Amino acid sequence: MASERRGHRSISSCILLVAVVLLLSAPGSSASCYKRIFSFGDSIIDTGNFVAPNALKEFPYGMTFFHHPTGRVCDGRVLLDFYAQALGLPLVQPSLPEQRSGQCTFGANFAVFAATASPEYFKRWGLGIPGSANLGMQMGWFKEVLQRIAPGPGARRLLGESLIILGEIGGNDYNFWLLNNNKTRETAYQFIPDVVNRIISIAQELIDLGAKTIMIPGNFPIGCVPKYLNDHQTGNRADYDQFGCLRWYNDFSMRHNTALSNEVNRLRARHPWVKLIYADYFGAAMEIFRNPHRFGIGDPLVACCGGGGRYHVGTCDKHSTIMGSPANCANWDGIHMTEKAYNVIADGVLHGPYANPPLLHSC
Repeated sequence: MASERRGHRSISSCILLVAVVLLLSAPGSSASCYKRIFSFGDSIIDTGNFVAPNALKEFPYGMTFFHHPTGRVCDGRVLLDFYAQALGLPLVQPSLPEQRSGQCTFGANFAVFAATASPEYFKRWGLGIPGSANLGMQMGWFKEVLQRIAPGPGARRLLGESLIILGEIGGNDYNFWLLNNNKTRETAYQFIPDVVNRIISIAQELIDLGAKTIMIPGNFPIGCVPKYLNDHQTGNRADYDQFGCLRWYNDFSMRHNTALSNEVNRLRARHPWVKLIYADYFGAAMEIFRNPHRFGIGDPLVACCGGGGRYHVGTCDKHSTIMGSPANCANWDGIHMTEKAYNVIADGVLHGPYANPPLLHSC
């Protein structure tokens, strides 16, 4: 009888093992989606490429999840981290520390703090950004790594089984202009075609190299960002929407996003065999501002780490005041969001409805 029970347990274990294997290998299973992630962008997803001495290497950065600074401009994880974890992959490592030696087994992150989509408009409009790592530079680093880890025809196979995350990028092209009070804000409308075209041209280049899945996110609702709210305060209630965000700046973000989404659709029509995912970061973030208490967030327009005033905007460093717990805040330092807010946004991208198609349904 004991032998019979052991036999039943053995059979049950085998059935369970087979079921698990089938589940993990089924279409749409996160464990079988992609073997690695390659990402490009700015400080929104920089995981340690900005290596210059700065406050990012000090507490309170990294206090929430890692419990020490990691180079992320956040209290904890950023969007890229949530995507990797949901897809069953290790956290994507920054590329620059091991640019010439890393094996990039699970991909690499080329995003850098203060990066822009395109440098061309700087000369045209007389705006210089010292040390900015634009999208073209990141693409150059990527090609160097690709040539080293997968030379020749191996590159197409490697990219075909990888997820490419192209952004968010382009926000700084506008931020560096719009946050300078001496500049005319309407001029920024003229940047949109150049910024969007640059993003799409890099996407096309990645497709030519063999990429089969590319996610291209739009911009955030910058009219809800504490730095914008602080620097562009007005006494006119008509300048603000029902959530306390600045209408003009959110409308500007939507104009960029519409142009980008339209171009993604055109690119998709030219390459129907490529999975092109447009991620609506604007819509996902607005969920927080529409109903912050649903996510346990107090005032979503106030920076968690910073200075004083209505929006608590100031330098975030080891001397700054932390407004309560980052778990109850949407914004971290006046510009960047908290781990809590990124988690909300990532969920809308991974499961829908803020990605077309949802990232976890793209397998």
